[in-house]
Amino acid sequence: MFETRISGPVAVIGDVHGQTEKLDAILSQLDQRGELARRWIVFIGDLVDRGPDPAGTLDLVAELIRDGVRTTVVSGNHELAMCGALNILPAPDYCDWRKRWLGGYGAEATFASYGIRFGDCEALARAIPVEHREIIADAPWSVEHEQFFFVHAGLDPHLPFAAQKKMLGARDLSLNNPGWLCSKRWPFESLPGDCTKTVVSGHVPLPQVQMDRNRILLDTTGGVDGDLSCVLLPERTIVTSRKAAPVKKPAFSLARMFGRSA
Repeated sequence: MFETRISGPVAVIGDVHGQTEKLDAILSQLDQRGELARRWIVFIGDLVDRGPDPAGTLDLVAELIRDGVRTTVVSGNHELAMCGALNILPAPDYCDWRKRWLGGYGAEATFASYGIRFGDCEALARAIPVEHREIIADAPWSVEHEQFFFVHAGLDPHLPFAAQKKMLGARDLSLNNPGWLCSKRWPFESLPGDCTKTVVSGHVPLPQVQMDRNRILLDTTGGVDGDLSCVLLPERTIVTSRKAAPVKKPAFSLARMFGRSA
């Protein structure tokens, strides 16, 4: 469903975590600038859980895809946990994704957004639209660009980059805690010596976007507080959900575009 190799200008969006209104504010600005037509939109993962409207966030992503906006999504640990808990993707029993997802991922918000009682995983699995299911199930573990490498948490500093790209492409669902999606250390550790690209990640909430020569970290809410961030590449321009662009036309809303109520 999603491209794993892209080229040209990119707008990469940090961990949304169901903050649909903040995502709409970002998309509004990109639309007003004409960026939706000229850039790849890359979501760095963690679309679901914690925030008020995970279902609405997946609706917006699905509408982008349906409208022909070049969009790709990197899987986060929250998508992986949700898929494992709901048996959307196969996982061995020892991963125990259901217990983990219900116990510490902020999944209450996801159940509520679909109108399902918290903990009723079978009912939630039935309630999720096919488009939403495909987004969280088909999201690759990484996306590669000529200059950038997009991965939710980061890279193992002790394994060659070339080997990790193969492992990420394989999406080994037998792994109990794949570091590329789950590690809290890798976003801050040195990159493998053979990695010549700038690695772009989310996963660890920070007060503001951090950028250096070979790393960009852009989760600025954690799904809890703060402004959602987007980085335009290769320019490294930051767009936030709070900073409104000059209004030249009505704010972007896919719901309005398609004649649907918000």
